[in-house]
Amino acid sequence: MSACPETERFAALLRSLKSRSGLSYEALARKSGLAGSTLHRYCRGTSVPQDYGSVHRLATVCGATPDELRTLHRLWALADTARAAAERGAVPEAAGGAEPEAPQEADAKVDPKTDLKAEPKAEAPTKAPTPAQDQTPAQGQTPAQGQTPTPAQDQTPASAQGLGSTPDQGPAQAPAPAQGDDRAPEQPTPDAASGPARRPRRHRLRVTVVVAAVLAAVTVSAWVLSSGRSPSGDGDADGAGGGLRTGEAVRPLFSAGCPPVIAMGEHDECVREVQRLLHAKGADIGVDGDFGPQTLRRVTAFQVLAGLQPNGVVAEPTKEALYTSPVRMRVWSPQKVRQRVREVFPEVPDKAVAIADCQSFLDPLHILPNTNGTRNWGLFQISDARLRELGGTPREALDPEWNIRAARKLWSRDRDFGDWPHCERAADALRSPAPERT
Repeated sequence: MSACPETERFAALLRSLKSRSGLSYEALARKSGLAGSTLHRYCRGTSVPQDYGSVHRLATVCGATPDELRTLHRLWALADTARAAAERGAVPEAAGGAEPEAPQEADAKVDPKTDLKAEPKAEAPTKAPTPAQDQTPAQGQTPAQGQTPTPAQDQTPASAQGLGSTPDQGPAQAPAPAQGDDRAPEQPTPDAASGPARRPRRHRLRVTVVVAAVLAAVTVSAWVLSSGRSPSGDGDADGAGGGLRTGEAVRPLFSAGCPPVIAMGEHDECVREVQRLLHAKGADIGVDGDFGPQTLRRVTAFQVLAGLQPNGVVAEPTKEALYTSPVRMRVWSPQKVRQRVREVFPEVPDKAVAIADCQSFLDPLHILPNTNGTRNWGLFQISDARLRELGGTPREALDPEWNIRAARKLWSRDRDFGDWPHCERAADALRSPAPERT
């Protein structure tokens, strides 16, 4: 593991923090709640913690500054991604949870092929008339007197048109009884003959129109799939839906160039499109194509605000919502957060701000995972367990006003910051009293 450059950079920063703190591994273990041997492996680079929570505790015990905590978080994410890639062959861990979506895409691609295979069967009855049929005399006409019928005329059965073919008739004459014959003419009159001749043509015309409509539908379906669009969109013209729209550009996340699931550790144009869409919705995020911790937090926050499962991966539901959801992700600035925290905590304004800064860097949409699968939410990193006690939801916890007031309730129980022990120690260390003047 130490041969991995990402892991070595992460371990080097841990060693630097430990050295600066002047504490032994045993002392750090007691303060952070971790085993001494575990801390030793982390600092040597032979092991990478699977969650950032333990790293955060260790760094705060060592007195890391907010900037150092940000850098440590980034290095941990890169090292953890490298570890996961080595263990799973670079397959995103969350991709397995999205496998059920793949058959739906496969089914949508098979249907147009099935229609295309059936297309030749529909063409059979609509075969264009042969030149021989086009040359058939209409309305009972026969070859001119004394002329030998052409091959095209010979190929047309007389019974098919209900017409006679006697050499005694002129080219423009209607059929008449043979001279000296008292019987009524066996050939139909021109009016009677035109009915059977028109009916096949009308039938061919109707079949041709039906086949043309089917071909048009199949062509449109094939074009939809080839362009990477979702065939179940709303089809609105203003670009707010997910289907076919006049003049709309192809949605890259649904193209064949992007995987069904986009997750942590990827670096490509598909990640850049996710970041661009999040930024367009007001999220504070860089558009660099790197799916790192910040992108993970922003994706999870967007899923919470959009009412989706907050799993942190961009599968089909999240892709669709990124294009169609009206969710806006603009939040309070750090200056506004500080001001409001001071107003809600008038007794300990400076320490309350320091706690919030340590917990979330004053980011209202900050989300941090725990080793047991739970998460901490928002400015004061309210845990899932505390949310249940307070009757709140993750969506409410991402609201800065709700989060600050919830922290106030937790503080009011014992009028201390016991719910944030590690950040409280770090805040106390930063606020060491100045020597008294004599």
